[in-house]
Amino acid sequence: MPIDFPYILTNHARKRIMQRGISLDWIVRVLENPDHEEADAEDPELFKAWGYIPESGDRVVCVVYNETTDPWRIVTAYFDRAPWDR
Repeated sequence: MPIDFPYILTNHARKRIMQRGISLDWIVRVLENPDHEEADAEDPELFKAWGYIPESGDRVVCVVYNETTDPWRIVTAYFDRAPWDR
């Protein structure tokens, strides 16, 4: 993990982003400039942010995070469909 990564990854997130081929840079980009955000429907402490990643063939990455911690804690990240296209 780069020294300047401004978030904390849970063990689950660390495993899943490696399995899914999602880069830490993409996670930072999605959180800093999301195309869509919403609160998690099941856990009031979690939020979701989605963003297009051009270098992944314009796939959408969803990052689930807890912004009540400092620094924010990344719970998981995965490729998803754009929530506004559902």
